Amino acid sequence: MRYFSTLLLLILLASCGSSKKKATPNERTISVAAAYEARRNGTEIKEEDNPKAYYPIETPKGNASKADNIINTALTFSGVRYKYGGTTRKGMDCSGLLYVSFSEHDVELPRTSSRMAERGTRIRVKDIEKGDLLFFKTTRGSKRINHVGMVVTVENDEIKFIHASSSRGVTISSLRDGFWNQAFVKATRIL
Repeated sequence: MRYFSTLLLLILLASCGSSKKKATPNERTISVAAAYEARRNGTEIKEEDNPKAYYPIETPKGNASKADNIINTALTFSGVRYKYGGTTRKGMDCSGLLYVSFSEHDVELPRTSSRMAERGTRIRVKDIEKGDLLFFKTTRGSKRINHVGMVVTVENDEIKFIHASSSRGVTISSLRDGFWNQAFVKATRIL
């Protein structure tokens, strides 16, 4: 039985995102915005505690940048469930979310996160801006990038990104969160 459980866990971890348990409706959830405050107060926050939420990027009419438009397209998929290989509102994976969001604004990206990681210009964390891509290795000991997200805001040195997690679907997380911080590999600029 232990062998079967370990094998199942490895299969789930190999998918795009993490294989954390889903929150039940009765569990308390903490917003991404409140995560930093909760940690300051000594409360441990996990990736699955972040709710699915839509955070539109506010820009004056006519002044939206290409990054703003792509981000807003990605945000319209908030709450869509995770589906390996998915690129529709019925289900998406991490690279599918970005592939579709960028394509709608005439920016072509490869279809997989590992191939996306080969594109663009690598940038330092302190230089990250909205619209940049963040790449992760979510499987311990993996030599290959298997997850990608797009930066939606950078405020007070906190980087928030949209992605499709296998446990949460399309959601926004913070790079400050322990799970994502430890899995982070690099950032690139496509735009």
